[in-house]
Amino acid sequence: MLAPGKLIVNTYNLLVVVFVALGTLATAYGLAVIGSTVGQPSFYTYFNLATQGEPGYAHTSNIIGALNGVNSAGAILGCLTSAWTADKYGRRRTIQLGCAILILGGALCSGAANIGMFLAGRVIAGMGAGILAVVVPMYQSEVSTAETRGAMTCVTGIMYAFGYSLSGWVGFGCYFFPPDSVHATFGWRFPLALQCLPPLIVLAGSNFIPYSPRWLLGQDRREEAFEVVQHLHASRGDPDHIAARQEFYLMEKQFDLDKQYKPRFLEIFRTKANRRRSLVATILMAGDQFLGIFVMTNYGVLIYASLGLTGFKPLLLNACWTTFTIIGNIWTALYVDRYGRKTFLLIGTCGVTTAMIFLCALTATYLGTTNTAGLNAAVFFVWFFILWWCFFIDATQYVYVSEIWPNNLRSQGTALGIAMFYLASEVTLVAAPPALDKIGWRFYLVLICPSICYIIAIWFLFPETKGRTLEEIGTLFGDEHVASHWYGISDAEKEEIARNALKLTKSGGIPEDSREMSSLGAVEGKGGGEMVERAR
Repeated sequence: MLAPGKLIVNTYNLLVVVFVALGTLATAYGLAVIGSTVGQPSFYTYFNLATQGEPGYAHTSNIIGALNGVNSAGAILGCLTSAWTADKYGRRRTIQLGCAILILGGALCSGAANIGMFLAGRVIAGMGAGILAVVVPMYQSEVSTAETRGAMTCVTGIMYAFGYSLSGWVGFGCYFFPPDSVHATFGWRFPLALQCLPPLIVLAGSNFIPYSPRWLLGQDRREEAFEVVQHLHASRGDPDHIAARQEFYLMEKQFDLDKQYKPRFLEIFRTKANRRRSLVATILMAGDQFLGIFVMTNYGVLIYASLGLTGFKPLLLNACWTTFTIIGNIWTALYVDRYGRKTFLLIGTCGVTTAMIFLCALTATYLGTTNTAGLNAAVFFVWFFILWWCFFIDATQYVYVSEIWPNNLRSQGTALGIAMFYLASEVTLVAAPPALDKIGWRFYLVLICPSICYIIAIWFLFPETKGRTLEEIGTLFGDEHVASHWYGISDAEKEEIARNALKLTKSGGIPEDSREMSSLGAVEGKGGGEMVERAR
């Protein structure tokens, strides 16, 4: 929340957001590590797999697809788990659970004695990754102010970029490990083992991060919630915690109103507003997957090899582009609150779809030829695709999917969106290796067609959410019970909210006169179809 003229983002708030995002660094690293694993000669030797161009490569491509497919399947299980545990035991406990499962999965992968053990490790690691992919951006959005929520949640995207980059450079470095060494498997085991480090750090320090104040409110632990909000949003220029009190005042009014509406089974599909949210979350995350990002990140090494690059060059290019994605995600964090989520998604999807069209055309024309210029142009559009994705889409999707849901449904709704992302990846990741081997450039058409439909859906279905509190976003989807507004109200109304916020008791409770005003607004709202109360 804004104190007059000032943004409150203290060091503690930023450190909490960055620290929990280490969990998503491990998630991204685990997703991308197979991309460098399949570039290690010792991986093929150890598991008796044919390399690209050799007889029997069809079996190899199926194994590679399976390694990614079971990982996504595990992630879907993780999303479903997170939807329940995040509400039952809290966001912090769910982060701890995801880290523990991810560590176990990473250990099994790095110590795999056979493909079966490797596949089992990928399922477990995927489950941990799915849990963290849901709960981390959700937690970040709940501990941030309305004006900084985009930037804070974008830290998830930045850490995804760091995870991709770390995977790429570690894989590139391990390529030079002597293939004739008795420890040649170090080249692919070490990168897989490194996946366990970030969740170990988060797990070790997790007791020092606070519970989500909105979850605490949902548990009727108001005093704890009020204290957390004050710590998160404190600043030297606001010794009386005016901004924190305003934030908490609006939060508590919404929670008091929500108590009148008991959640039902599958509530995210029950009302017209929630059905629209579910549709938007599904289109957003499945649409982003069908843009082809996992194909580029996980199989970039194979694509570069098919375009004529040999030796360490595919791994080097893979490592280089992942480094540039860090810049793109930081840029998103700096500007997504200024220009908006919908704007970024539209620019991003149009750019990457255009890049995919050019890549398809160039691959169809020059694949299998000796035309170096044409093949290099195809490589350029692979790069353009990924960089454009990271500047506009990568971080934005996590901001949007976690903020469109009301407080009591955020864990279930965010889980739905992330689960759809991984479910769609079952199509793209499992199909890509054999499809690229059998039908080549035609596989890109499978991605281009739904991407065009996705652009149209963003334009017509996605509301802009920048600058609004989590509680008032419901108005954009047609919720019938929104207790208060902050976005677009007058300065006089903001001053009135500040005066009411100063009346909060030490435990964070709303004083009786303000509670009566909230109740009056709720009654009026039911009669009018949309309950919107403004401070009088």
